[in-house]
Amino acid sequence: MPSVYIKTYGCQMNERDSEAVAAQLVAKGYSLALSETAADVILLNTCSVRDLAEQKALRKMENLAADIRRNRPGVVLGFMGCMAQSRGQELIDRLPDVDLVLGTQKFHRAADCLDEILAGRAEKIVDVAKEQGSEATIREHLLNGTSQKSVTAFVSIMQGCNQYCTFCIVPYTRGEERSRSISDIVGECRQLVSQGVKEITLLGQIVTSYGKRGVGRAELPLGQDAQQRVPTTDGKSPFVQLLDAVHEIDGLARIRFTSPHPKGYGDDLIEAYARLPKLVESAHLPVQSGSNRVLKLMHRGYTRERYLDLIEKLRAARPEIGISTDFIVGFPGETEDDFEETLSLARAVEFDQAYIFKYSPRRDTPAAELPDQVPQPVREERNQRLLEAVNEIAKRRYGALVGRPMQILVEGPSRKNPARMTGRTRCNRIVVFDGSDRHRGQLMDVKITRAGSFTLYGDPAMVNLGRFNLP
Repeated sequence: MPSVYIKTYGCQMNERDSEAVAAQLVAKGYSLALSETAADVILLNTCSVRDLAEQKALRKMENLAADIRRNRPGVVLGFMGCMAQSRGQELIDRLPDVDLVLGTQKFHRAADCLDEILAGRAEKIVDVAKEQGSEATIREHLLNGTSQKSVTAFVSIMQGCNQYCTFCIVPYTRGEERSRSISDIVGECRQLVSQGVKEITLLGQIVTSYGKRGVGRAELPLGQDAQQRVPTTDGKSPFVQLLDAVHEIDGLARIRFTSPHPKGYGDDLIEAYARLPKLVESAHLPVQSGSNRVLKLMHRGYTRERYLDLIEKLRAARPEIGISTDFIVGFPGETEDDFEETLSLARAVEFDQAYIFKYSPRRDTPAAELPDQVPQPVREERNQRLLEAVNEIAKRRYGALVGRPMQILVEGPSRKNPARMTGRTRCNRIVVFDGSDRHRGQLMDVKITRAGSFTLYGDPAMVNLGRFNLP
């Protein structure tokens, strides 16, 4: 059978989609190539959130196509994901050596499409049509694809987005919100835990919107529209009901989720942080801007004051909570005063980590047509100033942890130094320590000895001195 190599651009949702496609192909008899040079099939799973991600994927495919034409004409080339969804046939028109373009609701069709192309029954396939029930098809896992025990796993709970922020192309590439049933999600989580997974991250474009527009029934055939509304029960939203159900799984140690939306944080979710011990004290809350005027232009649905109140409530519920965020600088019409409000919010909240993006116009989004587009040099300068402020805050917060005991879940060897092991605290800080593979999958205590840039270094010598329930 052929070998396949998948390169992924973008977010954790894309990483999860790529893993599911790889697992489906392996189940069909495909092998996973270690590099593109050894593969019979090369698939690029693409992102459209920013222009840079699209351009990287396009340049990569152009280079691959040039090599394939010269040296390996039998290799199959394909695009998947968000850019494939938004551009469709245009990608093959631009790059005629591409054989497959597969949209965001068609990942489960990858094996069938490749079989058709490899068998000569189809020359080119472009499939970006909507497909009801596709939210329940991303469930296969590789669990590293090796004999090594996988400690963590992503579980997709929904597809799509109904928020329609003015800067974002995702609702157009991922479609409207469609949620899986609680029983279906819990079943997948139980299976993962039975295979040694200790920590599960629930994934959705906006996870806090889970179930608000109904959930699908997994037992019905693919293609049938079976969304059923999940009512609020005992004051709990559908998402909190899902957290409760996953929390009941024996053997599961930790639950995370990403990405939420600030306006989806009701009191029931804040209360869940205090009530559910497996729900780790970590929250990624994209704020995007500290200016109410810009937030309104972005169609974010909350104010600066509402966001700061939410942070206060979360820290009251879990004082050790780690909070990260996303910022966009240089949004159309953003003035220096608007940007200063973003700086002041970053300093007021003191985020543990922040991802900063320069505004990137996306075609067919309202923001791309707004007046007063901010010049690129101004975007660059504001990006640098905010980055410096965020790094200064993080350095101080990470440095304050030196000397403290912290509990980590050991995930495996460090990427930068495989001779050392790495784990993650409950509040999502990475800790590197001297250890061995026997520690993989363990919840263990370490004493923090040093802090680097968004990385902590620990001493596991304290593991036998008692357990600590610190972040």
